[in-house]
Amino acid sequence: MQALDGAKKTNEALARCSDGEEMLDVLLGASQKLGLGLTREQLRNTPPIRDWVWWKNKEALVTIGN
Repeated sequence: MQALDGAKKTNEALARCSDGEEMLDVLLGASQKLGLGLTREQLRNTPPIRDWVWWKNKEALVTIGN
């Protein structure tokens, strides 16, 4: 999972995702490009990615600032 952390293009693509499933698509593609062989299930169930996906699927109760 550390190999997926910090890549600028991946981070930008993740920021544009509308939901957790889109995030998993991006991460699965990054995993394949890096030859990591991670599955969608592994990405979905392994922290911190599991937590990122969970938060992306939630709506904020309150928004502070812009």
